[in-house]
Amino acid sequence: MSNHSSVISVSPEIMSGTPVFTGTRVPIQTLLDYLTADDFLDGFPTVSRNQVITFLEEAGK
Repeated sequence: MSNHSSVISVSPEIMSGTPVFTGTRVPIQTLLDYLTADDFLDGFPTVSRNQVITFLEEAGK
């Protein structure tokens, strides 16, 4: 098992290597899916909505 940090684990035997919370089968992406762009933009007003959308599109490739 390869640990990226104390809370993130990546192993080919668990969820086909998807990063998960250590000791679980819960993907890190699940947490990110619960966060909204609006919450982020409220906290970081110098980042434009277009920048966030472009980043998310590029990250999904």
